[in-house]
Amino acid sequence: MSDPLLDLDPALNRLPDRIESIHLMGVGGTAMAALAGMLVQRGYRVSGSDNPLYPPMSDLLARLGIPICTGYRPDNLAGRPDLVVVGNVISRDNPEAQALVRLGLPYLSMPQVLEQLFLAQRCPLVVAGTHGKTTTASMLAAALHALGSDPSFMIGGIVQEFAANFRLGAGPFFVIEGDEYDTAFFDKGSKFLHYRPEIAIITSIEFDHADIFADLEAIKRSFRAFVALLPATGLLVANLDDEQVADVVRDAPCPVQGYGCSIGRHWRLTELDIGRERSSFSLERQGQAFTRLSIGQPGLHNCLNAVAVAAVLHRLGFDQSALGRSLAAFRGVRRRQEVRGTVDGITVIDDFAHHPTAVRETLRALRQAYAGQRLIAVFEPRSNTSRRSLFQEAYASSFDAADLAIIKEPPVLKSSDRDDRLAADRLAADIGNHGVPATACADTETILAWLEQEARPGDVIAILSNGGFDHIHQRLLEILQRRRGSDACG
Repeated sequence: MSDPLLDLDPALNRLPDRIESIHLMGVGGTAMAALAGMLVQRGYRVSGSDNPLYPPMSDLLARLGIPICTGYRPDNLAGRPDLVVVGNVISRDNPEAQALVRLGLPYLSMPQVLEQLFLAQRCPLVVAGTHGKTTTASMLAAALHALGSDPSFMIGGIVQEFAANFRLGAGPFFVIEGDEYDTAFFDKGSKFLHYRPEIAIITSIEFDHADIFADLEAIKRSFRAFVALLPATGLLVANLDDEQVADVVRDAPCPVQGYGCSIGRHWRLTELDIGRERSSFSLERQGQAFTRLSIGQPGLHNCLNAVAVAAVLHRLGFDQSALGRSLAAFRGVRRRQEVRGTVDGITVIDDFAHHPTAVRETLRALRQAYAGQRLIAVFEPRSNTSRRSLFQEAYASSFDAADLAIIKEPPVLKSSDRDDRLAADRLAADIGNHGVPATACADTETILAWLEQEARPGDVIAILSNGGFDHIHQRLLEILQRRRGSDACG
């Protein structure tokens, strides 16, 4: 008979008076790895534990020189660190978590550490929303840096300008990606409720994270709690073209500046022109022409992200010319429409999209950017929500902009997945009924074999997953390189 599970002592959920060593459980998550880097820069001795990691977080942690314990074991805490940071991937029954209880060590969640050690003396600029928050936060941080504001940031993606997802600057602003996901097993509230927003952006609200939210209303309750944190002197920049966002911000305690494409918005996007290398648009402010902006990312959704950033920069006192210069220079985020390589005229693109809306908007943007070329979408439903049957019907129309779709069978991580699992074969058939040929594949090797045989010069292969996808991007490029060499020899 196993020992009963022990509960953490709430009195130990605190920042100790003296800290030299900090251990992070679940260090490989994007936010946790960023926090680890920030702690190293602050001079703390940092260690971590996690399951086997994959790039880019494994590369980041290696560059930081942080010792990582592979797997969760009680002896990972044998050195009795002064503080343990518990990531939200850790469950109460995790053996390392149970060791934390027995040892009686002080502990905090990642958002608590960020709040108490890094945000207290800064002006937090928090970007929240179901979609677009990583790109928008990255764009804002990069723009502030280009404008000489020396910002700090912590973001759920690798910002190309910095080759990192965190930075500690000397300026007053701290840009944070405000995640609505839960904080820790001992705190089921959303992470963004810890971030003390002074200025906030909300890009969109849809149902997601079915593992922690019961329905859309539960998500909206969390966003309302976030909005309520804003001070009367703050600002909320909200995509009011999204009816769920409009509902959530209705009782905001601070001024709200709406943005979107609709007449009547405080900030309105018009005259959109999307090309492969750049997208440009005109921006109106309160019904009057304000400026024309250009960004290096395709798609209406990315242009709307830029509108939100422009609104914040304007509030911070930057003029039209400064907005244009800083946004035009933004180089993007890794794993957001990132071109991983081109071999024999075949372009391989990596994107994080996994929600039906994100898949649809990403493929629409790529369709516009690569007009006239065959667009092949390769989708791995890997997240807690995407691998479930919840969006079975919604995904069917998400691939309409593609010329061909390949759906990987979702993993079975536990027995209950078998009863509530996205049916890849059925999805492929439904996509086909929308006029896009589609096939389901059992594994990554089958997908690679198909692409080796069928990919041809001029193709654009968009690989969509929120995980490492068995390193499919690099493997595909290597296969195409060998194929080209073999063809040349023949």
